[in-house]
Amino acid sequence: MNRTARTGLVLGLVALLPACPPGKRAPQADAIARGADDRAAERAAMVADQIEARGVRDPLVLAAMRRVPRHRLVPEDVRPLAYADHPLPIGSGQTISQPYVVALMTEALGLAGGERVLEVGTGSGYQAAVLAEIAGEVRTVEIVPELAQRAARDLAALGYRNVHVREGDGYRGWPERAPFDAIVVTAAPDHVPQPLVDQLAVGGRLVIPVGDRDQELLVLERTPDGVERRTLTPVRFVPMTGEAAGR
Repeated sequence: MNRTARTGLVLGLVALLPACPPGKRAPQADAIARGADDRAAERAAMVADQIEARGVRDPLVLAAMRRVPRHRLVPEDVRPLAYADHPLPIGSGQTISQPYVVALMTEALGLAGGERVLEVGTGSGYQAAVLAEIAGEVRTVEIVPELAQRAARDLAALGYRNVHVREGDGYRGWPERAPFDAIVVTAAPDHVPQPLVDQLAVGGRLVIPVGDRDQELLVLERTPDGVERRTLTPVRFVPMTGEAAGR
């Protein structure tokens, strides 16, 4: 059964990319991906050596990781390292997670295809692109204006018309588009934001790193009776800024 959840944010709109059918990219995305296939072998090796070897098994996630041209979604000066097994700086004091962490978090969402997904912390747009390969619609919020604008531009250039980027503080999600089938947070608050939990549909999952120095990657699932919570693994993410930082 497809999962369905929605979350949001409330500040300025940076870009709203028109949606395409669930699980599809715009026709030009495939042409761009073919043009970027000079690095397809690197992506295949990344998936085999960094992701499958560590236990990620979801075929939808593995296929998405093989398709998305990660080097097109990081700054030019770090593109030679785009498929390396470590985080990369993307400007404004922020980083993009190593590929394995992106795959692990995507798998933890339990997507089956066609869902409505919220991402808090767009960064370079890479996680959003991976989600867009599987989900029907991705809403993503970024508090740093420069990153939001660049991600919107780069995702549009790659043809991801089912991704909608908004600039603002994602602590409160995207309430006007809730509920969401899945929510993923790519920066660490010191507690789980209740607005994000409230915007999960029944059966939906929230994957979020939580903590200050000692962080854990949590998976929260909304059930008809409440919210179930489990810990996936210790992690290290940049802190969530905005409203979360003031608490």
